[in-house]
Amino acid sequence: MANYWRFETFRDGLRTVWKEYQVELMRYLWGLGEEGAGSGKAWVAVNKVLKKRKKSISRASCIFFMNDMVEEGVLKYRDRTGKGGHHWVYFPAFDESGFREYLATKIISKLMQEFPDETHKAILKL
Repeated sequence: MANYWRFETFRDGLRTVWKEYQVELMRYLWGLGEEGAGSGKAWVAVNKVLKKRKKSISRASCIFFMNDMVEEGVLKYRDRTGKGGHHWVYFPAFDESGFREYLATKIISKLMQEFPDETHKAILKL
């Protein structure tokens, strides 16, 4: 499994691990829950938010990110047939709070693997 996280300590919230459009995309999908959305619907919703900030993102970037999150286990999908063949409907594997716990566990586990003594000391200091 590839690593999809870059932890940037100078950023806040979910922006510590994701780009702006990725945060907006995940918030959109979290809002839909199990209903989920296809890439086109998600892309339109994210660009609607980004347009207010005079920004935009390509549909391909949204698809690549959502597929990466499926591989990581953050998103799930179901196959839907329709015009043009098969389409994935993406939906969250857990809510935003669950993701935050997942991410913290992933980061702390990696720190414990790489720097066990120092990580343990740091946790005790907290």
